[in-house]
Amino acid sequence: MQIVADESIPYVREAFGSLGTIRLVSGREIAPAHVRDADILLTRSVTRVNAELLGASQVRFVGSATIGVDHVDLPYLRSRGIVFAYAPGSNANSVAEYVLAAILALEQKSFARRTLGVIGLGRIGTLVKAKAEALGIAVLANDPPLERTGRSGLISLAKLLSLSDIVSCHVPLSTEGPDATFHLLDHVKLSLMRPDAVLINTARGPVVDNRALLSVLQKDRLGAAVLDVWEGEPEPDPRLLAAVTVGTPHIAGYSFDGKVNGTKLLYASACAFLKYPQQWNPPALSSGSAHVRIDPTRTLDDFIAPLVAHSYDIRRDDAALRALAKLSTPERGKAFDRLRATYPRRLEFMHTTVIVPAGHVEIRQALLTIGFTVQDSVL
Repeated sequence: MQIVADESIPYVREAFGSLGTIRLVSGREIAPAHVRDADILLTRSVTRVNAELLGASQVRFVGSATIGVDHVDLPYLRSRGIVFAYAPGSNANSVAEYVLAAILALEQKSFARRTLGVIGLGRIGTLVKAKAEALGIAVLANDPPLERTGRSGLISLAKLLSLSDIVSCHVPLSTEGPDATFHLLDHVKLSLMRPDAVLINTARGPVVDNRALLSVLQKDRLGAAVLDVWEGEPEPDPRLLAAVTVGTPHIAGYSFDGKVNGTKLLYASACAFLKYPQQWNPPALSSGSAHVRIDPTRTLDDFIAPLVAHSYDIRRDDAALRALAKLSTPERGKAFDRLRATYPRRLEFMHTTVIVPAGHVEIRQALLTIGFTVQDSVL
């Protein structure tokens, strides 16, 4: 059994080593020659999986350790009888924590007076909604496919954009049909946002028209923008990078917990495909845990921003990407990919234990919803 895998998938040798011989390749460099004799291909989102890649191969199973599938030609795989598996939900919490970190890094006002608009109420959008509400942020949501199933409480995109202080995108990338999301936020839609509003995009780069966004930012018609995904990756427009308030190299879902979840899901799917008993489990993620004691005289608004930054400092990722701005286009693209390939281990909030004074029930519940581990203090 020959297995070709993206080298950035954690524990891929440990998990799949018992299933066959593994060849690791940089995801963006996986080419037809690599997969010609392969039986299994394991990728992430930077590898285009289509007829061009697989036409001369004997691949029978493709797995993507991601929550999105826009990089995979699913009709082609079906036409070839190639089994496909991916990892929906694996890094949803990682992305939701990124969004919360971005909001807290930018917002200085009381959260009780802010409104967040969530576009797309799937796994990630639902988590973002819950975490924001735990901070006292009012949440509006737009999701036409979900609304057609009878879900109540959803509003139109135009209304959401005009009423929200912060807008966060959580939709898959699609180019066809009534719910196409390519350039969902174009110049017309962006013009509906408040001039002091914040736009956050962690979905896919083309969900937001990057040229239109650059225009509104340069004309001060938008308060701030946080982009983790870009049109033209791995070579984002350096002018847009300079214009956004926070820019990161497509790593919102790159918590180590999320990556390992993706490996687990792919391993289970591959074992089911091969009718092979599962023998691998990832090691416990304990390193990097920390304990933080809360001052009983302070409110959640007082300490939540530094607490989240203690667990994940989004400004470090912003600084790393900005350092690439002066590079030439091809070098910038290579450096962008290196940032992703060498991304440091980022553990999710649950690895930080917050010691909460006894009796602070509301703070305790809010921290649990946000994702922290909570320990009661008797002092």
